[in-house]
Amino acid sequence: MEGRRSRQRSETDLEANAPITNHRQWSKRPTESQEENMNITRRKMLVGSVAVAGALVAMPNVLRAEGVIRVGLIPSEDSRAMLASSQQLLDALEKNLGMKVQGFVAADYNGVIEAMRAGHIEVAYLGPFSYVLGASVANIEAFATAETQKSGRTFYHSQIITRKDSGIKDINDLKGRTFAFVDPSSTSGHLFPKAGLLKLGIDPEKFFGRVLFTGSHDANALAVANKRVDAATIADRIFDAAVQKNLVKREDIHVVWSSDPIPESPTVWRKNLTPELKAKIKTAFFNIKDITWADQGKLNRFVETNDAAYDVIRDTAKALNLDLKKMK
Repeated sequence: MEGRRSRQRSETDLEANAPITNHRQWSKRPTESQEENMNITRRKMLVGSVAVAGALVAMPNVLRAEGVIRVGLIPSEDSRAMLASSQQLLDALEKNLGMKVQGFVAADYNGVIEAMRAGHIEVAYLGPFSYVLGASVANIEAFATAETQKSGRTFYHSQIITRKDSGIKDINDLKGRTFAFVDPSSTSGHLFPKAGLLKLGIDPEKFFGRVLFTGSHDANALAVANKRVDAATIADRIFDAAVQKNLVKREDIHVVWSSDPIPESPTVWRKNLTPELKAKIKTAFFNIKDITWADQGKLNRFVETNDAAYDVIRDTAKALNLDLKKMK
């Protein structure tokens, strides 16, 4: 993946470096040689994780002995904020499961996928595309998705936003401007808007003056609000959350593009968990009602989903000519 932070920092390091305030992590597109070197490094990391995962499979009673369920969270916010905004969920799971539940926030999407593959976490919250990416390399499976109270739905939209005082009225006005995506594996922060732009005959590599990957949706909202970029991608529900947190003012922002519906981010588990533990986890999620969870906002409930629900994401990847195996 392009221009990403190191995934080998400790969790303490991650919490000490909030992505929405540390502009030094922003990155330009890498050269082809840099991208290949990064791909080689990732493959080495994942090969190493196979040995760890194998060891865990050989010791099926480790989880029960510890009595801990570890839940991976994608970094839509900085790590401290993500853990804090997920506390109601973690507490509800702990109560429903009768087991200790720990939250884990990685540096980026691949960090959560690698933790799942290595057997370091049992359950994870992934973006739609990062799930498809992860399912192609790790033994994971989607089983639940959240229904938000505000929308009463299990889908959302990607948006491209700019400031109203920027003079930008539509997509064509962005030619030569500075543009921010979120993360190369972000569904609403990169893949869907990129596919939408290409459908309009716009090649982001040639159309924009400069392209950045900021690492989080909140960072994109702030970048536009503070005039550090001319336009940026963001999920509609995360934009709503940013407004509620007073990161941006709704009246200052203009939406110049919105995607077709995207299936909501799935909650996934490792396939090699025992059937009994899977049933317990599923019941625990389905018994959660009326809580506030991170960028999702107020939730009505969790509903069942499956791998096939994310075929639309795979189709988008094909439209972008993405080889998932080369993105690990």
